[in-house]
Amino acid sequence: QVQLVESGGGLVQAGGSLRLSCAASGRTFSSYTMGWFRQAPGKEREFVARISCSGANTRFADSVKGRFTISRDNAKNTVLLEMNSLKPEDTAVYYCAADSTCWRLSGNPNSYDYWGQGTQVTVSS
Repeated sequence: QVQLVESGGGLVQAGGSLRLSCAASGRTFSSYTMGWFRQAPGKEREFVARISCSGANTRFADSVKGRFTISRDNAKNTVLLEMNSLKPEDTAVYYCAADSTCWRLSGNPNSYDYWGQGTQVTVSS
């Protein structure tokens, strides 16, 4: 089992940047595919980015491609989401999630077994 704690959210102006961090407990962090999802008020939770167990393979939602990057440090049990050129439509609660396989490499939230509590990101226009 793994516990996830997000940090780094906040209020930023459009065009600005934020870095979200997700700290994971447990000794087998490198055995989890890690993902970031977000949920805006009145909308369904949507995929943002995910990174493979080794960190070699990443994938992004079209809406954030070229603006967001995802990385992980398996020695420190952390995964980062760097968000640049933020837009008001990026406003949402952002969740870190862990998939206990290295092979699914999915953007479907149903494929993820563990979730953090979320961190609010608000982008003002």
